[in-house]
Amino acid sequence: MSGEKKAVVYVRLKEGVLDPQGVTIHKALLQMGYKDFLSVRSGRFFELTVRADGDDIDRQIDEVCARLLANPVIESYSVEKS
Repeated sequence: MSGEKKAVVYVRLKEGVLDPQGVTIHKALLQMGYKDFLSVRSGRFFELTVRADGDDIDRQIDEVCARLLANPVIESYSVEKS
């Protein structure tokens, strides 16, 4: 019986890339009276469940991130495995 492993992938826009959603959220915070928030950057995350005994699973996760989950031109990603 094979076990499972979880990986959480966080995708964020690279520094210097305009983040319209983050700007909109920041403006809303200021309008709501939250003046201490200096900026907001948005992102997303994915929870992946994989076979723990899969062949070269770390390489596969990295490949999926780079080819499907993130646009490497404007986004960066990080992976937490458990």
